[in-house]
Amino acid sequence: MSNYKFILSGGGTGGHIYPAVAIADELKSRYPNAEFLFVGASDRMEMDKVPQAGYKIEGLWISGIQRKLTLRNMIFPFKLISSLLRSRKIVKAFKPDAVIGTGGFASGPLLQMATSKKIPSLIQEQNSYPGVTNKLLGKKVNTICVAYEGLEKFFPKEKIRLTGNPIRKDLLEVKSKHIEGKDAFKLIHSKHTLLVLGGSLGARRINQLIEANIDTFKGLKVQVIWQCGKLYYNQYKQYNQCDNVQVHAFLNNMDMAYAAADVIISRAGAISVSELCIVGKPTIFIPSPNVAEDHQTKNAKAIADKNAAILIREKDLDTDFKNVFSDLISNEERRSELSKNIETLALVNATNDIVDEVEKLLKTK
Repeated sequence: MSNYKFILSGGGTGGHIYPAVAIADELKSRYPNAEFLFVGASDRMEMDKVPQAGYKIEGLWISGIQRKLTLRNMIFPFKLISSLLRSRKIVKAFKPDAVIGTGGFASGPLLQMATSKKIPSLIQEQNSYPGVTNKLLGKKVNTICVAYEGLEKFFPKEKIRLTGNPIRKDLLEVKSKHIEGKDAFKLIHSKHTLLVLGGSLGARRINQLIEANIDTFKGLKVQVIWQCGKLYYNQYKQYNQCDNVQVHAFLNNMDMAYAAADVIISRAGAISVSELCIVGKPTIFIPSPNVAEDHQTKNAKAIADKNAAILIREKDLDTDFKNVFSDLISNEERRSELSKNIETLALVNATNDIVDEVEKLLKTK
């Protein structure tokens, strides 16, 4: 039977959406007649990004709990009840054969309802430190696919499978597209290219750093692809007038951006780290210090400790960045060493391995 039905849920940030899309794409290639439905939070970016990837999506009225007493926290119980009722309705109407969650607020109510109806279910945890939603769901789902070792602290050991994080297929071919990538962004082939990534919404501190170093980059003959995030685009778009800088709110052709890059500056969210291991370019990680359990610093440190990337903390940027970046640009040997080392950490079969686990669940029905 190949006309299976799958519900995928996850969102809030690109880090939860893209893994879900990668899993759906792989399932679709194995079961061309399958039906897919995504469930997300009704006011978040998945409502745009999932239809762009060619899938249907339903939205829930849900959001996270703030850490302080706010009006949003007071209405949270109503949002939760509303989302649970809506999830029950969606599950009942769609009748999925399996449900897959990739983290984020919306996957909580949806998987809660699916597991209560004994529908085979799997969650995919991208980080070395799980979010609240996945920690709660871990007790209920059948299988938990993880990207880091040592998650027995949070999840039942017998359910854990070490697969890595699902990565978009187009990133596996990046190495061979360097010239194509530079052409796609109309770059000068003889100059080094820096790609700056602050996550889908942007990173204020990274944006401030790039703005402060525009002249440094020019002096080093470095051209910059700067993804500043949609929240910051109006503030920084004026730098499109500099001849060595192009500012983008969002990059829809990520494979070409990675291909064009000679050096990358990035946050250290789990999916970014996994992608950068596969892309294999010299990388400077600037982790966000404002995330639960400081997991971005842990993600970046795990790579930097293996001499596979450079880690600079936000508090050290003013003193360290200029020297570190200049040294990296002028030292080809160091760049190729970082490149080689980060590639050895890539788990390239993650998406296949996760879908293999989904297939095992289908057999249990």
